[in-house]
Amino acid sequence: MIPPIVSIAGKSNAGKTTFAVKLITELTQRGYRVGSVKHTHHDIDLDRRGKDSWRHKQAGAKTTLLVTDQQVAMVKDDPRPDIEKMRSYLSDMDLILAEGFKRQPLPKIEVFRTGGPRDHPLFLDHPDLIALVTDAAFTPRTPVFGLTDIGAVATFIQKRYLNHP
Repeated sequence: MIPPIVSIAGKSNAGKTTFAVKLITELTQRGYRVGSVKHTHHDIDLDRRGKDSWRHKQAGAKTTLLVTDQQVAMVKDDPRPDIEKMRSYLSDMDLILAEGFKRQPLPKIEVFRTGGPRDHPLFLDHPDLIALVTDAAFTPRTPVFGLTDIGAVATFIQKRYLNHP
């Protein structure tokens, strides 16, 4: 089964990561396997210069798996990874939460806080918006949750994407 993806979207410093961590915790406590994908504009280097796996990459390996008794990390050359590739990497999950993919055509839960540099949510009238998590008094066409309503958002996701009543 292909896991559904829900994007946690919003402007910088809105609290997306804090919200995502709490939501992952809640869904995991409910027994779901949750994968996460975090987009960054910065290059990452998970491998250390001189180590065997680094040498494999230097020799031309396009993908290297670093494997321990408890974890697997993948280092893969992919100049333009799309969200469907990410979904295939996490195909054994029940749900994938994506943070930082606001331009992708994904169902979005926007986190919006008042008092920031923007006075209006990014996706208030966008067709991909499925819920708004905020401390403001907006009334979009989608459900609105408070910033601390983690359980209610988890139930919303369960009913909509995980086929649970």
